[in-house]
Amino acid sequence: MNVSDIKWEYIFNIELAIENFGYVLSGIGYTLLISAVGFALGLIWGFILSLMRISQLTLLNKFAAIYISFMRGTPTLVLLFLLYFGFPFIGVYFDAVPAAILGFTLSSAAYIAEIIRSALNAINHGQWEAGMSLGLPRQKVLWRIIVPQALRIAVPPLSNVILDLVKSSSLAAMITVPDIFQNAKIVGGRENDYMTMYIMVALIYWGICSGYEVLQRKLEKQFGSY
Repeated sequence: MNVSDIKWEYIFNIELAIENFGYVLSGIGYTLLISAVGFALGLIWGFILSLMRISQLTLLNKFAAIYISFMRGTPTLVLLFLLYFGFPFIGVYFDAVPAAILGFTLSSAAYIAEIIRSALNAINHGQWEAGMSLGLPRQKVLWRIIVPQALRIAVPPLSNVILDLVKSSSLAAMITVPDIFQNAKIVGGRENDYMTMYIMVALIYWGICSGYEVLQRKLEKQFGSY
């Protein structure tokens, strides 16, 4: 096959892309909502799980370890299908968007928990001893001394989690969420040109992730100066 035989107009039709850009981009709200809320809730749940993992209470430690292992070993798409298509069989119903947010929250929390746990463990134990020697209770030592230092370590890997969430949010299209990927699929099917639409949606995701990368660098600089 020669390069001259390639039908370049079927690889990226600029006119089709421009004509449908607005429609595809109309789903960006769902993409940002699912990824941002899923990350925020995952951060809260992940932090709780990380505290369970470093807890000396065996029951809490084992529960967190099993949960993290299960969520890291289960495809997110399977979890979304379970919440949206499976739970109705036991009388529990979720709309598509809440199901997507819940699914990404439960999944991302497992990765966030391990990131935070490793960041907390990276702080020298002498920091704990120094804080408690000043008469501070363990909780204040954690929040005022340990957590601020751990955040500086955790920012880069946490940024990777939210970038992965932005890209993984495209899976929500599989449970009928009208995000940018779902809209691109609709146009691609209607116009019989998936190549153009998938290239365009890839560029949109790249743009979103680039924005988060700028925020990541600012946070790293802020925590670095701190």
